[in-house]
Amino acid sequence: MIDIHSHVLYGMDDGSPDLDVTLEMLRMAGRHGTTDIVATPHANLEYKFDPTTIAERKALIEQRNDSGVRLHTGCDFHLQFENIEDALQYPRKYTIAGGKYMLVEFSDLIIFKTTAQIFSNLMAKGMVPVITHPERNTLLQQRLEELKTWVGMGCVIQLTGQSLEGVWGTKAQKFSETLLDAGLVHVIASDGHDLKRRPPILDTAYRWIEKRWNTEMAKLLFVENPGAILRSEDLLGASVARKKNFFSLFG
Repeated sequence: MIDIHSHVLYGMDDGSPDLDVTLEMLRMAGRHGTTDIVATPHANLEYKFDPTTIAERKALIEQRNDSGVRLHTGCDFHLQFENIEDALQYPRKYTIAGGKYMLVEFSDLIIFKTTAQIFSNLMAKGMVPVITHPERNTLLQQRLEELKTWVGMGCVIQLTGQSLEGVWGTKAQKFSETLLDAGLVHVIASDGHDLKRRPPILDTAYRWIEKRWNTEMAKLLFVENPGAILRSEDLLGASVARKKNFFSLFG
């Protein structure tokens, strides 16, 4: 599996606090079936996004990385004015592995009325917004039609694996299923921050998709599409609605 959203890069944000934790997070990810992981430090008002420091720490990690998991870098890009202006000026600064895909996180307090235009501007500069964990955002939970519009423009949607299992609450779990059934989900990632509460593991979510959909769907969301994102290639498709059967009518 390929994990395009994590906070394994130490000392950059609210994720890993030090090198030892980072190395253990990588080992944990590897034990649970992850082959590649993207470190995506926050870029927001609280945490400064510094490409030079990121490159230096990635190099130090790779010197001691014995997990077998390949490490890549990107950004958990918060949708705020200063970030948007900077990204438009430096289109590859925040993208995954220097390609065309960029994680975009919405505020929990406001959704800009100009969001479609902002996305259009970013895409005109060669960036494809990957909308992160909309199922966990209470405002986006009420904006299914807007999410459909943004996907129709070419945006990508990423869910958090733990949301499927109810870790982020019933509303997040139910909206995850709504998005999956609506054909709006392209990739599932861990958003791993630590070793216990928010670990960088995906195998339980993979099995959840296998059980409720099928293996082909799991491969699309955990392997094929995230792999295409990492390689800066076009995606292979999005989720499809479950086939209803007698037992599904009872939950």
